[in-house]
Amino acid sequence: MLRVQKYGGSSVASADHIKRVALRVAKEREAGDDLVVVVSAMGQTTNQLIDLSRSISHNPAPREMDLLLSTGELVSGALLAMALRDLGHGAVSLSGFQAGIRTDTDFSRARITQIEPKRLQDEIGRGNIVIVAGFQGTTDDFEVTTLGRGGSDTTAVALAAELRAPVCEIYTDVDGIYTADPRIVPDARRLIDINYDEMLEMASEGARVMHNRAVELGWVYDVPILVASSLLDDSGGTRIHGGELMENRNKVRGIAHDAGIARVTLLGVPDRPGIAAQVFSPLADAGISVDIIVQNAGQHGLSDLSFTVTRDDLPETLERTREIQAELGAADVTADDHLAKVSIVGAGLTNSPGYAGAMFRALRDANVNIEMITTAEISLTCVVHQDHVEDAVRALHRAFSLETPDDIPL
Repeated sequence: MLRVQKYGGSSVASADHIKRVALRVAKEREAGDDLVVVVSAMGQTTNQLIDLSRSISHNPAPREMDLLLSTGELVSGALLAMALRDLGHGAVSLSGFQAGIRTDTDFSRARITQIEPKRLQDEIGRGNIVIVAGFQGTTDDFEVTTLGRGGSDTTAVALAAELRAPVCEIYTDVDGIYTADPRIVPDARRLIDINYDEMLEMASEGARVMHNRAVELGWVYDVPILVASSLLDDSGGTRIHGGELMENRNKVRGIAHDAGIARVTLLGVPDRPGIAAQVFSPLADAGISVDIIVQNAGQHGLSDLSFTVTRDDLPETLERTREIQAELGAADVTADDHLAKVSIVGAGLTNSPGYAGAMFRALRDANVNIEMITTAEISLTCVVHQDHVEDAVRALHRAFSLETPDDIPL
């Protein structure tokens, strides 16, 4: 059987960690499985490379940044291949380019356009364990690109889809998907399984274990994803899949939060058709992803327009928004970077009465003020002050009794 596995940065953080992964992979190879293993950079390597670049240049070229950041995965891949060879197994490490991963030209957030699997298939045919550097690919012009946050997850799921692996195994330092961050909620439960759409919403709303692009790929190509611990021989993990879950269950499957958001408000915007397009099209062109949008009711032909972005995107967002302000003749631009969002996630939430009210009551009882509210088909999200987000997570987890098991494995 062909197995596609991914090991995150914490799993390959040191030489000892890499040797431990090699022993695990070797054991599975000895059981008769073919293996394609995707690796992240070691530990904090990517952050260290970013810091190094900033010590050299205040505004590094995106092309050079991607070339620099891609080296982290090459190091961990080569070291893992060496460790496997010392254990007596044929192994070869490949860059994204060598693995046939082609992307568009959007540096730092490139998307995979196709995978040419011939080299992978040839190496598997030779009996090699194939180690692929995650997080990277190349354009048609052979420029190195990176896939953005969670890019190694995306690499692994894309390879599993292309190679028709029965499942994509994501190994990290946690043993699955939890009903909330267990560092905040000690009695959070590990979910046995979760639907693609629920996991996609959890990831989009701040759950860090899986990246939303990887989940989306799994959903589109019907690749089940197993999230499990690399530190345990059999942690069970959580299976992300497209099957149905039982109807008579708590529709809230988990609490997601994101403490890294900011709100931008355009004051005194002319209230006329086409304004939203004039505001958000330039932001999209700049690669800025806007999340929650709220427009106040207009008075005297003017209204206020608020939206959220990631805190990292705030400086560029403010620069672009001030240009938009001048073009529109809006009164002012303000920002608040001390915000967070907390979400309840579960299929059928908006079709079931009582969940919104219960969420708002729980936050009120925890003395958490709500700054903004947005709803989606399977989630309800509130923006709160960052200092109150952990209280909000605990209050919501308790309000919806998520510490009580109701999982039924498929």
